[in-house]
Amino acid sequence: EVQLQASGGGLVQAGGSLRLSCAASGFDSNYYAIGWFRRAPGKGREGLSAISISDGRTYYSNSVKGRFTISTDNAKNTVYVQMRDLKAEDTGVYYCAAAPHWGGRIILWEEGVPHYWGQGTQVTVSS
Repeated sequence: EVQLQASGGGLVQAGGSLRLSCAASGFDSNYYAIGWFRRAPGKGREGLSAISISDGRTYYSNSVKGRFTISTDNAKNTVYVQMRDLKAEDTGVYYCAAAPHWGGRIILWEEGVPHYWGQGTQVTVSS
């Protein structure tokens, strides 16, 4: 059974930091990119960041570039995103997702791309 288990959400003040984790199981993640989406209140899911498990290439959306850092612990099949300088507009439900990827640059990271989705974890940034 494919599972993407997201954790680490919570309430944080603006300017603060949080680290989300995504534990993957049930598929060979070496042939995937794993990353994060956010659904802000009243909006659709926005692709934020992803990492190619095979070669470590990363993708960041303009909205989080410079503030979020994605990384992976392949031994634990876990992907992390360190979020810094959080803003009120970062509030939302964060979803972990996995899309087939065989290395190289991640060109597209939007809602129609991933094959697998995890449950969401709520991040609330108070201003």
